[in-house]
Amino acid sequence: MSTTDTNLHPGLNLQDHHEDVADEKTGMIIFGFWVFLMSDLIFFGLMFAIYITMIGATAGGPGPRELFDFTSLAMQTGALLLSSLTAGMASLALKYDHGKGRITLWLLVTLALGLLFLTLEMRDFISMIDAGGGPSRSGYLSAFFGIVPLHGLHVTMGCLWLVVILIQMSTFGLVTQVKTRLMRFALFWHFLDLIWIGIFSIVYFGGWIYG
Repeated sequence: MSTTDTNLHPGLNLQDHHEDVADEKTGMIIFGFWVFLMSDLIFFGLMFAIYITMIGATAGGPGPRELFDFTSLAMQTGALLLSSLTAGMASLALKYDHGKGRITLWLLVTLALGLLFLTLEMRDFISMIDAGGGPSRSGYLSAFFGIVPLHGLHVTMGCLWLVVILIQMSTFGLVTQVKTRLMRFALFWHFLDLIWIGIFSIVYFGGWIYG
């Protein structure tokens, strides 16, 4: 097996353009991050299962048809999916040495879209609570507020992580540690997009149909 074959990074292969991140240790770190993402996926899977069992358990309170704003949800979905594209563009800019300025620009756009998503989501939560749809109102709403804000918390942590990466890039430049952290952030951000697709399909759309 060639050296090129053994040094492939799970998720994004940089070794052809960045020899400083082509070592076995870096590959193991990124592989370990994949393992973390899979464990997080299992946790979200359990939360999805709980939600599905609670659909219809509204205890006479408001349900999905009264609480969900699909216009806002469409905007949230568009913002998050577009942010995944810009995060991917930042990864490609890193891979092909387009410079720190280009990478920073794509990351700033990603951050802005992530914050837009969180703002719209928080507005929906406040609207639901004002309409009597708080987490303590029914088992259904407890399940809803168990899974959807959990994803929002992940997005919030991702935004904070991105701010730290931007500060490190400005302070240290594109050193090896910053490059590998950026690669892991990109994996994490794409993972959050996949989870959101599940939330939109199962929690929102599925809840609206079967609730």
